[in-house]
Amino acid sequence: MGMNIVSRTDEVTLGLRTNWQQFWLLVLVNAFVGAMVGLERTVVPLIAEAEFGLVSKTVILSFIISFGVVKALANLFAGRFSDRLGRKPILIFGWLMGLPVPFLIIFAPAWEWISFANVLLGINQGLCWSTTVIMKIDLVGPKQRGLAMGLNEFAGYLAVSLAAFMTGYLAANYNLRPVPFYPGFVFAGLGLLLSVFFVKETRSFAHREAQMKDADSPIAKESPQKLPFTQILLLTSWKDRALFSASQAGMVNNLNDGMVWGLLPIFLANSGLSLEKIGIIAAAYPAVWGLTQLVTGALSDRWGRKWMIAAGM
Repeated sequence: MGMNIVSRTDEVTLGLRTNWQQFWLLVLVNAFVGAMVGLERTVVPLIAEAEFGLVSKTVILSFIISFGVVKALANLFAGRFSDRLGRKPILIFGWLMGLPVPFLIIFAPAWEWISFANVLLGINQGLCWSTTVIMKIDLVGPKQRGLAMGLNEFAGYLAVSLAAFMTGYLAANYNLRPVPFYPGFVFAGLGLLLSVFFVKETRSFAHREAQMKDADSPIAKESPQKLPFTQILLLTSWKDRALFSASQAGMVNNLNDGMVWGLLPIFLANSGLSLEKIGIIAAAYPAVWGLTQLVTGALSDRWGRKWMIAAGM
């Protein structure tokens, strides 16, 4: 059995051109992942005030807090167990968690239902988004990681933008619930079906890359695969200055995103803007985010990541 595994690994070829079919399939899958979270960008904060009478902004933001905490833990789980269990099972499980989300939001009799829906959405986003990133990086290898990440983020955030615009339009014409959330059943269903029947496991590509590394190189000696999980966690979040600063930049970026998501629609609605215009503004931010990834992802492979992060901050 061991000989067969080695043989199959040796037959694997890294690179975007060789694996373009699976790569672009994963781009499409991540577009559905982004569309799921885009469903909430325009409408859900407005539901809190209009249908549940919530006045406290802290209570309203509870649905983003629950989403963010769970998504962070799901990201950790996806990275930890994708090497053990495989990428595809985690991707499928993430989609199964996303299936009930539109149903819960549509029929929610209390705000707690929407908070719970966002717990499931956080699991869906953490597992599916992270896993599609990992799988694309597996396929392309070390030379095109920035490009792979850029295309992944482009598809995801452009889908966030389009879904945010669409829900604003639907809410303006058909009310806040249920019509704006009907597309969620399509997004989750197609994402699950594609992941089950068409996405292929990519662990062998990671194993192939590991075989190709020079055992005497500094990269190989410091490979995270040789470190225990707790040491990796401390290294990436605290001990290593470069990794700590990157993690800190990511945290600040997500804090900004959460504020825009949760408060901007309420602020605009209270200022008298129509739902359709709110949808346009809510869509502009992730659209620019996604489109710029086409440039920054590829350039980061040539110029490096550090100064792009600094310029962005």
